[in-house]
Amino acid sequence: MNPKLDAQLPSSLQALEGVDAKKALYVIITISLAALLFLVWLIYFKAPAATEVAWVSNLSAVNAALNSLSTVFLLLGFREIRARNYAKHMRFMISAFVTSSLFLVSYIVYHHFVGDTPFTGQGFVRPVYFFILITHIVLSIFVVPLVLSSFLFAFMGKFSTHRKVSKWTFPIWLYVSVTGVLVFFMLKTFG
Repeated sequence: MNPKLDAQLPSSLQALEGVDAKKALYVIITISLAALLFLVWLIYFKAPAATEVAWVSNLSAVNAALNSLSTVFLLLGFREIRARNYAKHMRFMISAFVTSSLFLVSYIVYHHFVGDTPFTGQGFVRPVYFFILITHIVLSIFVVPLVLSSFLFAFMGKFSTHRKVSKWTFPIWLYVSVTGVLVFFMLKTFG
């Protein structure tokens, strides 16, 4: 390992050093597929909850705020890795992970009560919205396994593999975070 990196990162970072990467990747893929199937069922097949809870309508704004925070943390983490500030990079990326995880919990609660949110905008904005939405959905399918894999390799101390995976993870995660906010504003403006 790099001595500069050793000096910046806590010794607990390599907590997963002895873990079998292949088995861990199978677990990540299984969790990701289960999450995907659950979300498809929740949004498209499950009827919204029968009871209404007043604060749930605010969760779409909370979701947009959490996605915005994730975007900021991702960009700050990218800046720090470019500057070789490994410890700061790690803190920003963990912050992005936490805000994205909180987003997912809030998103699940929102869709449990509200169900699918139809887009009623017409004209030129309609195909633009659906292009953004479809690319957002398709790429979000890959975010969970990519993010978990990036963290796995970092916590295993396999930084060359972490870098290779993160070259895909970063732009996809950033795109999904940004387009999540765009979808929110388009629904609020035209929906």
